[in-house]
Amino acid sequence: MRYLLLITFTATLSFSSCKQNSNKDHWVRKQIDTTGFAQYDWQLDSIIDRISSVDKTPTTSLLKAAICPHDDYAYAGGLYYKTLLGIKAKTIVLVGVAHSARNYELKDKVIFGSYTHWNSADGKITISPLRNDLIKRLKSDTYIVHDSMMQLEHSLEAITPFLKRMNPNLEIIPLLVPYMRYTDMEVFSDDLSQNLAVLLRERKLSYGKDVAIVISNDAIHYGNTGWGGDFARFGVDSIGTEKARQKDLNLIAAYLTGPVTSSRVKQFTEQLVEPNDYKAYRWTWCGRYSTPFGLLLADKLHYFMRENKEPLIGTMIDYRSSFHNPHIEVVDIGMGHTAPANQTHWVGFTGIGYQ
Repeated sequence: MRYLLLITFTATLSFSSCKQNSNKDHWVRKQIDTTGFAQYDWQLDSIIDRISSVDKTPTTSLLKAAICPHDDYAYAGGLYYKTLLGIKAKTIVLVGVAHSARNYELKDKVIFGSYTHWNSADGKITISPLRNDLIKRLKSDTYIVHDSMMQLEHSLEAITPFLKRMNPNLEIIPLLVPYMRYTDMEVFSDDLSQNLAVLLRERKLSYGKDVAIVISNDAIHYGNTGWGGDFARFGVDSIGTEKARQKDLNLIAAYLTGPVTSSRVKQFTEQLVEPNDYKAYRWTWCGRYSTPFGLLLADKLHYFMRENKEPLIGTMIDYRSSFHNPHIEVVDIGMGHTAPANQTHWVGFTGIGYQ
């Protein structure tokens, strides 16, 4: 849902296995968005320096999971930092949006890649060996390995530089969630969470301390210009934009904060996706698949690790938008904006932590 320069590249496809070929031992996923996100460490230095000190207040919270934005750093940089302060694990399962799934006719399966490393502003990030071990255990109906989709998608590369800055030893397990029915989310999250729990117990790793989940999501995409359609249900005056912002806040309060349960996640999904067409928006969150799937995965892993019989509890860290909140200056450091931010075109985003 963001504006990006069209980039043409050649990537290798793998559809059945994540086993590395000898010539891919150091195959690195390249960064796709170098406008909205920092591509150099000195750019990230400047972004972090310009983030409000309030957003950088240290926390003792240890989050097992979080929902984090993926909009331009100019718009959401402070909320990235504030949200991810509670993520202290070395290994992060990243649950991303598959914005261009239609390009490859991808649906109804979780998407992995076969890269060994990812580029980031703070240097290369290692893919955790847990990824390949996990994939070997999954049912074939659960997943597909598709490197072209993983290379094209920007929703996870937005988050990784902040995670690596906070933990230089970071390792990641990236996955994307394309068009997907809720019934499949339930089945696939069972498969992933049960097998991931087995791997963590075998390696004596703790959920939260050693491994955590970060879900990429931008909330409402609102306005009547630049979207390829009219997304301004309430109009584009101050009353309309406030109604849209309030609807987002109501959705978060009703379904995403407090205890995570399958019934609440299902009800949330029904608010975002048309009942008779699971590929169609009902309310324009680009995380309409990544968010419910990520929450199911996070809560089921919490259950299968047997650390606590109680469900995960979500607490909202903040809600902001590209229109309603101050921006970080980025043009002077060679960055920019991939989309406008005004009453006719804006994006909401939230940070939510789960313990």
